[in-house]
Amino acid sequence: QVQLGESGGGSVQAGGSLRLSCAASINMGSGYCMAWFRQGTGSEREGVAAIYTSGDNTYYTDSVKGRFTISQDNANNTLYLQMNNLTPEDTDMYYCAAVKGPSDKLCRGFLTYDGYFTYWGQGTQVTVSS
Repeated sequence: QVQLGESGGGSVQAGGSLRLSCAASINMGSGYCMAWFRQGTGSEREGVAAIYTSGDNTYYTDSVKGRFTISQDNANNTLYLQMNNLTPEDTDMYYCAAVKGPSDKLCRGFLTYDGYFTYWGQGTQVTVSS
């Protein structure tokens, strides 16, 4: 049973920073597409950032480029999302997601659709006040 556990959410003022963590019960070094999604009440889930764990490339949705950084620690099977210069529009529940394989190139496309991902965490709430 694969488990993903997010942590690090909280409440910050606009311009602040948070670092989300996702502890994974998988061998991340064996090649997973892992991503962060976010979802607000009544909204569809939106892909924020993705990384193929056997490569170095990272992918972001336009609204977070230059502010968010996705990274991995394969030795500890942990995924991170560093979020800087937060705005109230970043307020959402953030989810960690993973799917085994198939390639770095496809992982970029997977960010556009949550249905590609097999495993999900329970989410961590991020609230940004103005």
